Amino acid sequence: MSTVELKSVRKAYNGVEILHGIDLKIEEGEFLVLVGPSGCGKSTMLRMIAGLEDITGGELRIDGVVVNKQTPRQRNVAMVFQNYALYPHMNVRENIALNLKISGWTKDQIDSKVLEVSRLLKLEEFLDRRPSQLSGGQRQRVAMGRAIVRDPAIFLFDEPLSNLDAKLRVQMRAEIKSLQSKVKKTSIYVTHDQIEAMTLADRVVLLNSGKIEQVGRPIELYESPVNIFVASFIGSPAMNFLPAVTEARDGRHFASVGKDVVVDLGERPALVEGQKIILGMRPEHFHVRPDGRVLTGTVDFVEPTGAQTYLSVSMCDVQLNIIVNGNFVALIGEPIILGYSPERVCVFDAQTELRI
Repeated sequence: MSTVELKSVRKAYNGVEILHGIDLKIEEGEFLVLVGPSGCGKSTMLRMIAGLEDITGGELRIDGVVVNKQTPRQRNVAMVFQNYALYPHMNVRENIALNLKISGWTKDQIDSKVLEVSRLLKLEEFLDRRPSQLSGGQRQRVAMGRAIVRDPAIFLFDEPLSNLDAKLRVQMRAEIKSLQSKVKKTSIYVTHDQIEAMTLADRVVLLNSGKIEQVGRPIELYESPVNIFVASFIGSPAMNFLPAVTEARDGRHFASVGKDVVVDLGERPALVEGQKIILGMRPEHFHVRPDGRVLTGTVDFVEPTGAQTYLSVSMCDVQLNIIVNGNFVALIGEPIILGYSPERVCVFDAQTELRI
């Protein structure tokens, strides 16, 4: 297993900087996920680690050694691409074995290693088939097998599931997670899908416009977002945001959202009277059988999905997305009373958008 460290790493194309001084350390055996919107620089960073892109500035270290000028083979990394990159004229066995053959392994060594990897990925029955005879999930497993067979120090995954349908993506997520627990290799995974990031990662790195917004365990980004961007990106449906102004009463703080709508924030020493803030309230943190603090709105839209029902509720010219139990009956146009817990309300500064 290997560590990977980026120190003030920058990338520029024709003088335009894409990555702005990235500092990040990936520990041995860690499954790290780079996530963010399109164009944020996550795939560029992965390709720089792989040696497929030159580094404009800073240092990239693998196991403490600066590898800026090393080739991908010298770095001992293996990459799984979005488009599988399999050779169509070769069968599964030949695709998996190719790198071993190039490296001069004997036939017996190759056969033994290919069989070992095909068992791990449940590909034994497909070894004599060509890629065109496989499903998308099977082809992706072959691509992973070709990476695993080399026994690299680091696995790199560049959006490997984006070409699969929704059901197959769920299945492949479980298989990748299981694979990581078996091979125990340092892995760096790129995705634009925050659900993939949350379910796969030991730690998540959320990028935006070539900068790191927050690094941490998935639950940390979900429960303690450092700013509005992180809060809006992590979680589905996204967090609700309500512009408000603070009030103080008897040692507690409140937020005035609009006429006659006040949200209890509990004790928040960092807040000052009259401060402009943005409240963040997650759809799943409301409850419809309140026994304490409540907000009242009107149901505008009902979307049943089975176990859960999504509601769109209007309150003070603000549209709230709410998640309730699937057996809750809500009628369009009817009022609804929503309970909430003050400690679960996030508060952001309206000017800086940082969490207070």
